[in-house]
Formats: sequence, C-alpha cells, structure tokens
Amino acid sequence: MLSIGYSCYVACDKVVSVCSPDSSPIKRLIQEARDRGSLIDCTYGKKTKSVIVTTSDHVLLSSRSSEYILGIDAKEEA
Repeated sequence: MLSIGYSCYVACDKVVSVCSPDSSPIKRLIQEARDRGSLIDCTYGKKTKSVIVTTSDHVLLSSRSSEYILGIDAKEEA
C-alpha cells in the first residue's frame, strides 16, 4: 500500500503512473476523469502535487509530492 497523504492509501499493484500535475496532457487527463466521474480528490483542499493513474482508469489527486509517494529521498541521490 502506498500512502498518498491524510490517511489515504492506494494498492501498489494498481498504480500505473505517478505524475506531476503541471503538464497539459495531465491536465486534460484530470478533466476527462472529472467528466466521466472517475476522479478521486485526496488533497483535502491543498494544492495538487501529484497525479496517480490506476489500472481501473481512476485518477487520484494527492497533495504529496511524487518523491514522497514513491519513497525517493532526495538526499540519497546527491
């Protein structure tokens, strides 16, 4: 299980990608998911920092960064 913040979790085997919400294709993906009713907003009113796409074509919005969700520590890479 991946913690996406605020006691929200998603199964690791269901995650297709974790993306930044800043690019135009991802913004279109979010809008399309909103239109078809498969958008899940887990930000609790905070700024969206990552977008998670699942195998069931659900799109989850998280206020945690991609690095936080994937457990990547910036200090380890330096």
